[in-house]
Amino acid sequence: MADVASTVLQSDSTPYRLAYLVSRYPAFSHTFILNEVLRLKALGFSIRVASINDPDRLPDAFTADEAEEAKLTYYVKASGLRGALVALGSALVRRPVPTLRGLLFALRLGGADLGKIGFGLFYFIEALMIGRWMRRERLTHLHVHFATPASTVGLIAKQIFPIGFSFMVHGPDEFYDAPGYRLTEKIEGADFVLAIGAYARSQLMKLSPPNCWHKFDVCPLGVDPQRFQAVEVREQADPPEVICVGRLVPAKGQHVLIQALAKLRDLGTKVRLRLVGDGPDRPSLERQVAELDLGDRVIFEGAVNLDRVQALYRGADIFALASFAEGIPIVLMEAMAMEIPCVTTCITGIPELIRDGIDGILVAPSDDDELADAIARLAQDAGLRRQLGQAGRARVLDKYDLGRNTQRLATTFRRRLGERPSLERSH
Repeated sequence: MADVASTVLQSDSTPYRLAYLVSRYPAFSHTFILNEVLRLKALGFSIRVASINDPDRLPDAFTADEAEEAKLTYYVKASGLRGALVALGSALVRRPVPTLRGLLFALRLGGADLGKIGFGLFYFIEALMIGRWMRRERLTHLHVHFATPASTVGLIAKQIFPIGFSFMVHGPDEFYDAPGYRLTEKIEGADFVLAIGAYARSQLMKLSPPNCWHKFDVCPLGVDPQRFQAVEVREQADPPEVICVGRLVPAKGQHVLIQALAKLRDLGTKVRLRLVGDGPDRPSLERQVAELDLGDRVIFEGAVNLDRVQALYRGADIFALASFAEGIPIVLMEAMAMEIPCVTTCITGIPELIRDGIDGILVAPSDDDELADAIARLAQDAGLRRQLGQAGRARVLDKYDLGRNTQRLATTFRRRLGERPSLERSH
């Protein structure tokens, strides 16, 4: 990266300049990216964000921070055909050979699959648009969250333009379809790769030769404990409120959570569940609720912004997440910071955050009996709720404080990007 960093025309007093590329910005399920960008800016970084897709809601549903960021964001698809043609023409004139090399690289990523080859062409055009935008903004390093198509765009852009490229891996989706995401190629092509935890880093090591392992850094995510303040434990909650925040998708295991709720009802334990989020599983979840006659015990809140999520947290007694696949969920950190005791599954990176019986309760994935038992224990014991809630907040303060972990990320970026040259040396 030092050779890339040495081309940056900035003095020691000017901030590090980074381009962030995300699939969708702002997005309900990725508020942590917004928080990360805002924190890095506060630490003196100059961050410009490009989003492949438009935001996932209308501007009148934005928070104040989201509205401000949206004004500054470059939306790739919104540039339309004209933007694509201008980027293509500019690249052919300025960088004809690298552009052809990038096109061939994009086509090779599709292998023998005609559908994937077609997507490769789209990614190639988007890479040209990103490269042109970065040149216009005088940005020389591109960072991407998730090893998804957005990082494919970044990898192709690096074949064409003299830029640095890095990405952060969250898991577990990237690991389940590593060949489809071309994860090994991305590791080899990146200047460095960040992982949100030890589990994610271990999977990167599994997918790459040891001579690539020096590229990996663990940079945990975090939440703001000042924003997510502790809530009072309700001694006599009637009924106790269980909250689950997350997209309504198979990986989140909400069907298991509803089955556990039915078992609690049959055992005479009264609880009410709020499902916060939306997604393709909503119709089947609603059918399940109707079939189990749980309509008075399950509330579908839909997708809401962060301000509304915080309000819902303040009314919750227990947080439950029955996931089959996760990285290290931000929503667990948020609930723990607010001293809401958490019940979740002992999978992938979650044990890095929650130690069973200390910071929360871990249960086996898919086991609705164990999940129901854990929820019942918390519903019936305010003292246990208080104990685990306080320990959960302490855990977040110690390991997942957003300010401290953003400082760690900033230090990693500075080290990986190298020392900034002085203005005299730049000239």
